[in-house]
Amino acid sequence: MLIGYMRVSTDNDRQTTNLQRDALLTAGVDQRQLFEDKMSGGRDDRPGLKKALDYVQRGDCLVVWKLDRLGRSVPHLLEIVNQLRSSGVAFRSLTEQIDTTTAHGEFLFTLFGALAQYERALARERIMAGLEAAKRRGKKGGRPQAINDEKLEAIVQALSGGQSKAVVCRNFGVKRSTLYDALVRYQINQEKSGK
Repeated sequence: MLIGYMRVSTDNDRQTTNLQRDALLTAGVDQRQLFEDKMSGGRDDRPGLKKALDYVQRGDCLVVWKLDRLGRSVPHLLEIVNQLRSSGVAFRSLTEQIDTTTAHGEFLFTLFGALAQYERALARERIMAGLEAAKRRGKKGGRPQAINDEKLEAIVQALSGGQSKAVVCRNFGVKRSTLYDALVRYQINQEKSGK
């Protein structure tokens, strides 16, 4: 059985699923087996997609008008299709003419998977090279410190003078969790310097 899924990004009058609906019906999807969402593809909580994925059974085929209607990125798309595949459900995209019930469609999805893995590896290489270059220039990665050393020294003096942590947080405009993190850093620096 063919199950159709449609999506448009917004729920206004300018975007409708009419084009997708017509294409899916022409492809043989029954009107009663159409599921739709009117929201961004970047959201994980798409109720129409969830209903479609819950509805399909082994031997069915999930059909979309275009790949970007199903997934927000290649890895996300592959995740959904692999989930379908493990349930014995085929996938078909009308615009890209991908059909996992054919050898050609299966090959294309294997190729997409390899490209997604290559993309992740390249991104990791770029990040590592950027961190290494920053390190050579004397910069550290990570978040900037919320409390600089000068402010931290003043906070420690205030605490040593008897002020409570709540008062210190209010007076210095810092959150309690930030204060605790800074005090741990201060303690570690003190131990390193032998004070």
